[in-house]
Amino acid sequence: MKIVVTVKLVPDPNAEKRIDAATKRLVRTGAETVLNPYDEYALEAGLQLKERAGGDSRVTVFSMAPEPLRETLRKALAMGADDAVVLSDPGLQGSDVWATAYAVAAALRKLDFDLLIVGGLTDDSSTGAVPGALAEHLGLPCVTNARKVTIADGRLEIERETDVGYQTVRSPLPALLTTALTFGEPRYASLKGIMGAKKKTIATTSLAELSLDLGVGESGSKTELRSFAPPAPRGKGRIVEAGDGPAGAAAIFEFLQEKKLI
Repeated sequence: MKIVVTVKLVPDPNAEKRIDAATKRLVRTGAETVLNPYDEYALEAGLQLKERAGGDSRVTVFSMAPEPLRETLRKALAMGADDAVVLSDPGLQGSDVWATAYAVAAALRKLDFDLLIVGGLTDDSSTGAVPGALAEHLGLPCVTNARKVTIADGRLEIERETDVGYQTVRSPLPALLTTALTFGEPRYASLKGIMGAKKKTIATTSLAELSLDLGVGESGSKTELRSFAPPAPRGKGRIVEAGDGPAGAAAIFEFLQEKKLI
């Protein structure tokens, strides 16, 4: 079983987020770079499936990141991933969701895998759009919010978490999977894992090796951030005293009409 898990490197979720006024990009300097927390759940899913499959099963971690950040992936290797691949190139700077998915999909085509596992969201942007875009580019069936996965006879059986319970979905392999936060708490890296991670391979690929037909980076992106501003300070709430239920309902209805919400 060959599993690839995509991992994004993001500023520490506990750090204050700032956008540079000139570049209109998230400021990443001055804050520790870590594995995207949602991707740690995806990695845990991959490691569990590898352990169940046994044999020569492998988990490869893939990331699109600047070259200086590649060593951050050692944590994923310490958790149990076998190796890592980084797509790194100055030409990728400023890529939006479309350009990111296009470039990442091209790089993933060079990897041999049975299952691609992607975190559902990223802490720094939370668009949730990359998994579906990757599946479209790669021509893979996409199953989201998996909380339990069984693999048998070359097929997946997945319990998809929903707002009201779960669905049972079946899919052929290869496939793309995103995980719910209920799949399993990400494991801690052991001392043995940390020491072993130092010897594991982190390979690097660039745009020149992908031979892309379309542009990426800021010039190849489909979206543009033109302006931004902090949210306005929250005003004081309005207190309405109503004598009974109907009067309270009428007050709420009038308020919603005033705000043109109904």
